[in-house]
Amino acid sequence: MNADEPTTERGDRLACVRVRLDLSYDGAAFAGWALQPGQRTVLGVVADALAVLLPSCGPVTVAGRTDAGVHATGQVAHVDVSAQEWAGIGDLRARLAGVLAHDVRVREVREVPLTFDARFAALWRRYVYRISDAPWGVEPLRRTDTLHWRRSLDDVAMQRAGRALLGTHDFAAYCRRRNNATTIRDLQHLTIERTGPVLQVRVQADAFCYSMVRSLMGALLSVGDGRRSPHWPASLLDLQSRAGDVQVAPAHGLTLVAVGYPPDDELASRTVITRTARALPAVGPGALENSSGDEH
Repeated sequence: MNADEPTTERGDRLACVRVRLDLSYDGAAFAGWALQPGQRTVLGVVADALAVLLPSCGPVTVAGRTDAGVHATGQVAHVDVSAQEWAGIGDLRARLAGVLAHDVRVREVREVPLTFDARFAALWRRYVYRISDAPWGVEPLRRTDTLHWRRSLDDVAMQRAGRALLGTHDFAAYCRRRNNATTIRDLQHLTIERTGPVLQVRVQADAFCYSMVRSLMGALLSVGDGRRSPHWPASLLDLQSRAGDVQVAPAHGLTLVAVGYPPDDELASRTVITRTARALPAVGPGALENSSGDEH
């Protein structure tokens, strides 16, 4: 029996269904996604609401544990609930809206196969980082999700630097190391779009290690304002530990906007792949291998 599955008071396993939740939240007032003693977290708020409506609900598994201050418009999670409670819950989305805090919304709720895993079945995560280099600052209504950069930014140079980072690499220079966690990632897309004074940096990878997106942004910002050359961010990929001269960009400019999954009949195989040890592309004898670790 899986210890995470709902059980009766005697410990008997209940007949379960797996439910996918698509969430949005304003991260400004949260200490991140994960539970922290004495802190207000997204998971804490969501889990408390689910406990009221679905007492049998198992733990919440999320696609990516966002940091303090980071927002989401496309976060995904799953929970297991008893089939009996699920059948009688009615419109869970509307009921959650009645008990959740104003800065968290569950936009979609649906039953999914038991092979669906919000974390390990994901093919990719996509983030957007918003920056304004207008001398007057940021539009007031966007102040909580847009960074103001006081220097003019060369988005063409930033795009050039970003292209050189694409592919499967060891991003140790851009990650805060965690024990037994690999820093090998496949950076699939990195594009920069300017609309007037606002730059939107869209970045997608199979997964991101701790602080990776904000560290990449810090490096690109140093290129954009002329402090570094466009070749510098990619040159750091040769490092085997975090680069001390890479600044971590502020959290409030970052939003998780989407998570991608394979078709239902490929969910189980994708989970196996994600849990398998990662390795860099073979370049000859002795190609680096690395153990699988934190996958978000």
